[in-house]
Amino acid sequence: MESSNGKESVMSMEVNEGIEEANFESNEIERNKMGIMRALVEREDPSSKDVDDFMLRRFLRARDLDIEKASTLFLKYLSWRKSFVPNGSISESEIPREIAHNKMFMQGLDKTGRPIVVVFGGRHKRTKLEEFKRFVVYSLDKISARMPAGKEKFVSIADLEGWGYVNSDIRGYLAALSILQDCYPERLGKLYLVHVPYIFMTAWKMVYPFIDNKTKKKIVFVENKKLSSTLLSDIDESQLPDTYGGKLPLVPIQDC
Repeated sequence: MESSNGKESVMSMEVNEGIEEANFESNEIERNKMGIMRALVEREDPSSKDVDDFMLRRFLRARDLDIEKASTLFLKYLSWRKSFVPNGSISESEIPREIAHNKMFMQGLDKTGRPIVVVFGGRHKRTKLEEFKRFVVYSLDKISARMPAGKEKFVSIADLEGWGYVNSDIRGYLAALSILQDCYPERLGKLYLVHVPYIFMTAWKMVYPFIDNKTKKKIVFVENKKLSSTLLSDIDESQLPDTYGGKLPLVPIQDC
């Protein structure tokens, strides 16, 4: 007579095999669609040959594996990149005001190995929109270049302590959101909004409708009393920035 433990073991094996089979089929479908997408985009823009499969996969996943939509978004990105970043990268000399605000930092990894980015919203000042957009691209390029092997996403802590109307920049927020969603899809893993003042919700209500559903699921509003426990659930103390009780000092994005 077979023991109940034996039955549970067999059932567990069957479940695991089912999951593995489903994952394999899903990956196979994704690979096939990536092959079709690559052929399409390379025909439209030969420079696509220089892009690795991981980038194509991010665009494909951002459009729920819809080849046509993903290809359109990707080709639009290539065209934008050539015009907005003609030299291949943004130099610090192109964003002096934004760098001077000292508002973005990088340090540490979360428990899954994703790099941690901290942004202090209360230090943001409205400057020329084009310079701010260049700063966003400069920062996202820096973050992408610092990705550990095998990782494609980062987590961000947006600290809004001291945020007020003087920091409110709806045009800038929408521009940054557009760049993130359309040009760096599937890069954001999670966004913690901390020390959120009530006044911020006015700006949030104006920006929220423009956030796509995939991104909305990655945003977490953290209560002040649960700040430490929430961050420590995803980030080890040894990797948490010291400003939140961790062990690592923050490093300005320009020094990374």
